[in-house]
This record gives sequence, C-alpha cells and structure tokens, in this order.
Amino acid sequence: MTEATVVPARATREAYRDRLVAQLAEQAKLICLDTDTGLFGGVDFGPAADRYVNLGIAEQNLMGVAAGMAAAGWTPYVNTFAAFAAARAIEAVKIDIAYNALPVRIAATHSGLAAGHLGPTHQALEDLAVMRALPNMTVVVPADAAAVEAVMEQATRLPGPLYLRLGRKATPAVPTAEPLVIGQVQTLRPGHEVVLVACGPHPVRAALAAAEELAAEGIEPVVLNMHTVKPLDVAGLCAATADARLVVTVEEHWRGGGLGSAVTETLAEHGPVPVVRVGMPDTFASYVGGHEPLLEHYGISAPAVAAAVREHLPRFSPPANPRRGGHPVVDPNGSGRVRREVEQ
Repeated sequence: MTEATVVPARATREAYRDRLVAQLAEQAKLICLDTDTGLFGGVDFGPAADRYVNLGIAEQNLMGVAAGMAAAGWTPYVNTFAAFAAARAIEAVKIDIAYNALPVRIAATHSGLAAGHLGPTHQALEDLAVMRALPNMTVVVPADAAAVEAVMEQATRLPGPLYLRLGRKATPAVPTAEPLVIGQVQTLRPGHEVVLVACGPHPVRAALAAAEELAAEGIEPVVLNMHTVKPLDVAGLCAATADARLVVTVEEHWRGGGLGSAVTETLAEHGPVPVVRVGMPDTFASYVGGHEPLLEHYGISAPAVAAAVREHLPRFSPPANPRRGGHPVVDPNGSGRVRREVEQ
C-alpha cells in the first residue's frame, strides 16, 4: 500500500454515526433512538431530524421502545454503551426484541476495555457471551470503519435483531482484499499449521502483527477475521483449520463465552483441533487506565499472541495422516457436521 492510498484511522462508532445519518435520509422507516450518549451532538439530520429521539439514560426503556416501533414497521437503531446493552437492558433485549425476532439494530459503543478510564462498571467484557446466547440475534464485531459501513449496508436486508459491537477511539484500517459479508469469515493472511482467529480492531491488528513476528521465525500462521461471532462461519472455519496443529483465538472479551468459546465449541464438534484462547483473564480490571495500556497489561497484544503460539505449538505434533488435497465440507443434508474429503 503506497502512502497515497493509506486510509486514515477512524473510530468505528463515528463510521456508524455518519453512515446512519446518511441512511436516515435515504430510508423513511429508519429511526435513531439514543440514550444521551453524545455521539450525535451537533449532527445535522436534515429532513430526518424528527427521526432522532433522545430517550435519556434509560436503557431498558430504550429497548422496549425500539421493540414496539419495530413491531409497528419501523427499523430502529438504538445507541448505548456495550456494558449497558448487555447487562442493564438485557431482559428487554431478550424478551422484547430477540424473542419476537424484531429488526432492532443495537449499536453498542465503548466495547471491551475501551472505557478503561471509567473502570469495570463501564467496561464490556461479557457482551459477546450474552448476545450470542440469544436466539435470533446476529452478532458482528467490525475491525475498522470500512467494515462498519459494509455491515450497515447489509443490515438493511437482515432479518431479526443485530448486535453491532463498536469501539471508542480511532483505529487504523485493516488490510484485506475480501469484502465483508455478514456470516462469512475473512482470510487476512494465508499460511499453514497455525490459525489465528480474531475479532475487533485491536485483536485483529494484534493477530496480524503476531503473524509477521512469527513468520520471521519460520512459522506462517493463517489470520482470520471472524467479524461475525453469530452466526459463526462453520464451513469457513473448518476449511481454514483442516490441517492446523493449533488454533489461537484473540478477542477483547473475557476468555469464556465469546469468540474463543464459539470457535472451541465448533471445532470440538467438527475438528477437533487444539484451541488456545487469548483474551481477558477471569478477573475485573484491577486499575483504571487507558485503553491500550489495559490491553497490554492483560495480554491482548501481538507479543502475547506470538508467545501463546510458541508455547503451545510444540505440544501438538503433525497429524499422523495429513490430508492431501482434500477439504472439509459441511454436510449438505443439513446436519451441520463436517465430513472430510481426502484425495487418495
């Protein structure tokens, strides 16, 4: 990528805001419901100004209002912090929205450790576990601003509710030649033996940087951007890990219940392949700090990913009968299981 084509860093929440404002002008049945987040301060909604409603800091009410409007034919985009969407308001999300499979789009900002300066009350390290457990819910974690825009475009045709996990500060663009398609994993880097599966701006960049570090040592990891945590791309994951000796997941979330759990559950059924999970340990953040220092402190970083590969890869010898030219395919009869086709 030349200097002229470098895309400036941009916050995923700002990309969401700007695209939503444009879509409000294009689609008469879209409505923006806010909880005094400040994200839309000073925004000119133009002719759609009456379809921006600030309900105040009342997240449960937000979800109930959104469900009622969706049932009446609207497509509400609701805005709040991830910590409040996945905890304070979860009963309304479950009963009012997910249970009725309503097309409410939950835009959750300050996800993971992004609100590190506000402490554990505002950090969201459980939201992927909570949201992916709900039937009918689609869960997407864009890695950059361009990915947010792609999700927003596809969301206009998406049935049922969507949980869109967004960050706080600007992050660089992720280099990829593959378009983002909801439910379809992106391969960011080819390789073999080791597969790094990540979601979100910081984990994806950590996985890519770790892969470059390991490549200098003769280890060539595949890097996958698993932006859609639910529905997980089972076929894509199984194809990418068919010959793998080790899978390492990377996420800005507690190690239990999120991307690492989703990948482990899938490969336990269809693999198996050993999985190591890089993420927040089973603890609340013990100090208040900036986003990046907290990520480094808790090991959600490129050095931590590379160290996990170095530590665990020697434990797993190559398969006794490696696949030669075959590939896994999902059973077309709908069982969801993967059968391995081997070229004899």
